[in-house]
Amino acid sequence: MEGVIDAVHGSVVDVRFESASVPRVRDALVVDEPRSRTLEVQAQLGQFRVRSLSLEDSAGLVRGMRVRSARSTLSVPVGPKLLGRVVDCRGAPLDGRGPVEAVAHHPIHRHAPPLHTHRSVVEPLFTGLKAIDLMCPFARGGKTGLFGGAGVGKTILLMEFVGAITESQRGVSVFAGVGERIREGHELWKAFETSGLLERTAMVFGQMDAPPGTRFRVPHAALTVAEYFRDEEHVDVLLLVDNIFRFVQAGTETSALVGRLPSRVGYQPTLATEVAEIEERIASTDAGAITSVQAVYVPADDLNDPGAMAVVEHLDTRVILSRKMASAGLYPAVDVLRSESRLLDPHVVGQRHYEVASEVRRTLSRYRDLEDVIAMLGLDELAPEDRTLVRRARRLERFLTQPFAVSEAFTGRPGVRVSIQDTLEGCERILKGECDALDEQQLYLIGALPDLGGRGAP
Repeated sequence: MEGVIDAVHGSVVDVRFESASVPRVRDALVVDEPRSRTLEVQAQLGQFRVRSLSLEDSAGLVRGMRVRSARSTLSVPVGPKLLGRVVDCRGAPLDGRGPVEAVAHHPIHRHAPPLHTHRSVVEPLFTGLKAIDLMCPFARGGKTGLFGGAGVGKTILLMEFVGAITESQRGVSVFAGVGERIREGHELWKAFETSGLLERTAMVFGQMDAPPGTRFRVPHAALTVAEYFRDEEHVDVLLLVDNIFRFVQAGTETSALVGRLPSRVGYQPTLATEVAEIEERIASTDAGAITSVQAVYVPADDLNDPGAMAVVEHLDTRVILSRKMASAGLYPAVDVLRSESRLLDPHVVGQRHYEVASEVRRTLSRYRDLEDVIAMLGLDELAPEDRTLVRRARRLERFLTQPFAVSEAFTGRPGVRVSIQDTLEGCERILKGECDALDEQQLYLIGALPDLGGRGAP
């Protein structure tokens, strides 16, 4: 089936075919001359015409060029040989190491697993990061979002999770780099390579300079790779997406380019459907589990932005990163009062964990309420019990910080992982007042409390 280019509008290419047998929506089209380029059908316009989106730079495409239908949707290579490689959404190598040796090519557009195959076991996945494990534990086989504006540490935290979770579950990782800076993508690739994690990670990139059609299909391609390891290799998969909001932005661009009327705040009218197509494929079945951690850029730090809210409703755990805490040097900059997890339930994490987390939340919440009073009148004007609570809250804030392994080269501090038992014990001791004699800076960027050389030692 062949056609000719009828019009070119930036990344949008209209193609006219010579018969009523036109390609289906989401079918791939190929322009062979002057160089091979791939298009994806977005709409059928009537009169044997289709509207498609170019997955490469459309410069050089002109009316009258011949186009052939691939008679199938876009596909990506899958298989163990993809581990250690960096590819784009079509499986083309980006690491300069030649073509990928594939077991097969799977279509990137696939349905979510049937309802009866889903595994419903709710099990926490501990990362060794105190603030996360205590206040907003991850779900094994679930979905977690890291929400924050620019510069609060989403990518660094995401990289830390790779090492922490991969070590604990001994599975494989699939990284989807969606619309991020090329510099960050290169640094991430080299960081994975240096740490030894790359040999167990497949990376799918559609960076900031890529056409919107490419950025829009990176999560679909990465999910297809992850589904192969889950369904065929029967291993647990860690799927990391940085940044899922860039996927939403690419959808906004493509929607405008193909002529759809915008919806709320300029987003595409199909926003909820497009996000659901991705999120519902991230599922755990009897064959294996896909655990997803997704960085979510929040425009102007507004969590009510429709783009961010479209992602929130699919998540098991929501980790909110605070610009105020990042400015104060409290890393990870997790706002434990706004972060939440459906796993923080006594029937899931146990009664002790639930009670400690609740008491930590109550203490920090009261401290936040008193901050304005302290700023105006000073700490000495508070009631004695409130002064005690404030001192313990400040010690809790500092105890919940810790150095990262991925930042060790920059800070000189060795990264640490802390078991959930050590985290619970440390918080209990602080809440009981066993650490009141300590200077609060002694609790800053440490691991477990015994690292100080004794219980309550000054």
